[in-house]
Amino acid sequence: MTSRNGAIAAVTPQNWLFRSRYKAHREFMLKQTSWKLLVRLGPGAFDTITGHVVQVILILIQKRKPDRVNNLVGVDVSGEPSTNSKASHIKSQQTHVVNQAKQLSNPGCRITLFPEEGDLLDEVARGVTGLITKDAVRFICFFWEITLTIDWNYSQTSVSRNKHFDGLSKVVYWEQDKGVLRRQYKEGISILAGGIAWGKAGVCVSQTGMLPAAIYSGSLFDDTVAVIVPESPNLVPGVWAFCESGEFGSSVRKINQAIKVTPSTLVKVAFDADQWLQIADEKYPNGLPKPYSDDPTLWIFHGHPCGSVAWDEEKKWTVHGPLRTDNTVLQVAIARLLGYRWPAELDTDMELADEQREWVNRCKTLLPYADEDGIVCIPPVRGEASASDRLLNILAAAYGNAWGSDTMAQLLKNADHANKTLETWLRDKFFTQHCKLFHHRPFIWHIWDGLRDGFAALVNYHKLNYKNLETLIYTYLGDWINRQKQDIKNGVDGAQERLAAAESLTKKLELILEGEKPYDIFVRWKPIDKQPIGWNPDLNDGVRLNIRPFMTVPDVGKKGAGVLRDKPNIKWNKDRGKDVASAPWYHRFKGDRINDYNLRLDEKRSARTIGREA
Repeated sequence: MTSRNGAIAAVTPQNWLFRSRYKAHREFMLKQTSWKLLVRLGPGAFDTITGHVVQVILILIQKRKPDRVNNLVGVDVSGEPSTNSKASHIKSQQTHVVNQAKQLSNPGCRITLFPEEGDLLDEVARGVTGLITKDAVRFICFFWEITLTIDWNYSQTSVSRNKHFDGLSKVVYWEQDKGVLRRQYKEGISILAGGIAWGKAGVCVSQTGMLPAAIYSGSLFDDTVAVIVPESPNLVPGVWAFCESGEFGSSVRKINQAIKVTPSTLVKVAFDADQWLQIADEKYPNGLPKPYSDDPTLWIFHGHPCGSVAWDEEKKWTVHGPLRTDNTVLQVAIARLLGYRWPAELDTDMELADEQREWVNRCKTLLPYADEDGIVCIPPVRGEASASDRLLNILAAAYGNAWGSDTMAQLLKNADHANKTLETWLRDKFFTQHCKLFHHRPFIWHIWDGLRDGFAALVNYHKLNYKNLETLIYTYLGDWINRQKQDIKNGVDGAQERLAAAESLTKKLELILEGEKPYDIFVRWKPIDKQPIGWNPDLNDGVRLNIRPFMTVPDVGKKGAGVLRDKPNIKWNKDRGKDVASAPWYHRFKGDRINDYNLRLDEKRSARTIGREA
C-alpha cells in the first residue's frame, strides 16, 4: 500500500532482515529510504495460512533519504497466538525506538529492534563451523553401530536442551585423517571444518530452535552444531554460564530468526565477560564438571545398569546419585548380558568425572554374566537358562543389597509393563523400546519365529558373524526343533505348530546365511568385488545396511520386519545428494545414492575372481 507522501506499507517474509544474502539490499534500503515502523508479526499472522512456517513482518517506509536522527519504531507481537491478538497488541504493546543509521553498524547490517550495548562475544571468542561430509550416512554413525577402532573418531552433535554433557552419540569414519574423507576434501567434496576447535575447551551450541548448548568435549563435531571457542580457556566457564542461561538464546534470536543460525552470528551478541565469569564462579566454584551421564546413548555412559552420577547443587560438583530404576535399566542390563560394553569401559584415557569412572570400574563385576557368543534365547534352550532368569541374575548382581521384588516391579512399571512378567516384556516390548532408545539403529536384535510361545533369541549384532549365525540356526534353533519333535511324540499341545514355525524360521535364516539376491547386503560405496558374500557384514557399514536381509526375508510377524520382532524405522531407497563420478555405482544409478539394490552371488564371486587375477 502506498500513500500520497510516498510512504509504503508492506507485509513481507522476515528473513531479509537478517539473512546474509540480503546484506546489500538492507544496506541500500537503510541508506535510501526512511524507515518509520517495523512490526514483527511472526507465525500465525494470516487466518488463511495455518502452521508456523510463514513468519512475516509489517514494515512502513517513506521514499526519501533518512537523516542521521531518523528513528525507527519497532513492535514485536510474534509471540501472540492469533491474528486478533496480534492486531490488538500492535496498539498496546511496548514499542522500541531505535536509530535507523545505527542499524548500518550492526553485524551484516542486520535489522534488530533490540540493540544491545557492550562488547560483543566475538571479541573474545570464535564461532566455529562443524564437519560437513556431504555424505553423512556413509561417514557418520552412532557409536553402537560399529566396532570402535583407531579409524573412528568421536563426534559431537546437536542437543535438544541445555545440559552439561549431551550430543556425544556419533562417530566419524576419520581413518586417522588419511582416508576417504581427506581425499574428498582435496577434491573439494567434503568440508573438513572445525579443526581450530578440536582438542580445545569451549561450548557446543545447536544451531536451531532456542540454541541449546552443552559443554564441548574437544572432539570432532558435525554441522548441526557450532562450537564457541574463547581465546582464553579461562573464559570458558563464563561463556558456558551465558550459553546455559536463557539470555544467550534470546539475544541471538533478537538479531536472527532464521531456522538455522550461522556460527558467526552466534558470537555477534553482547557479552559482559566480568558479569558472566562472576555468575560462573557462583554456580561452579570448583570449576566446570568433568564428563558424566546416565544416558546409554552417549559414549561417556559408564555402562552400569543402575549406577548414577548427578550434579549436586549444594556441593557444586558431581556425586553418586540414587540407584536408577528408569526405563533404560533393563535395556542396559540386556546389552551387558549379550556381551556389549560401552566406549567409556574400553577407553581408559577417556576423561570422566571420578564418580563416573568408579561406576565404570564396578562394571567389571558384571562381566562374568555376559554371554560368550552373544546369543541368548528367551525360552531355555541347549541347557542354558531362559533370558529372563539370566537377566534377573545380572540385575541382582548390579543392585546388590538393594535388589528385591519391589525393584523388579518398579523396573517393569517404568518399562510400560506394570503387573506383568519379565519374560512377556522380553517377548513383546523389549525390541520396540530398544529401537526407540537407540534411534532405530538397534544393536541387540530380537529374532523370532512369529509365535508368542515359540522360538525367540536376542542376538548381539556385534558378535553375529557367519559362524555365530550358523550356531543360532543349527545349534540353538536346532535344539528347539528337536524338543518340539519330542513333544509331538509325547502329545504336548501346540508342539506341531511350534515345530512348523521353527522349521520355517530355519529356512529364512539360511537364506540370510547364503545371501543370494534379494537377501543380500548391498553397500553403495563399495565396488562389486568388495560387496559382502553371504552373511559376512562389515560393521563399519552400520546397522542400517547390514540389517536389511533380516528385514527383507518373508515376514514371520509384523509386515516389513522379516524375522525381527518389530520393524525398525529404516529405509534404503535413496540417500540425499549426488555421488561423485568416481563412485563405484555412479553410472548405474546416474549419480543417485541408491541403497535398495541387490546383487547375485555369482556376480560378486566373478568380480572377486577378476579382481584377484588383475
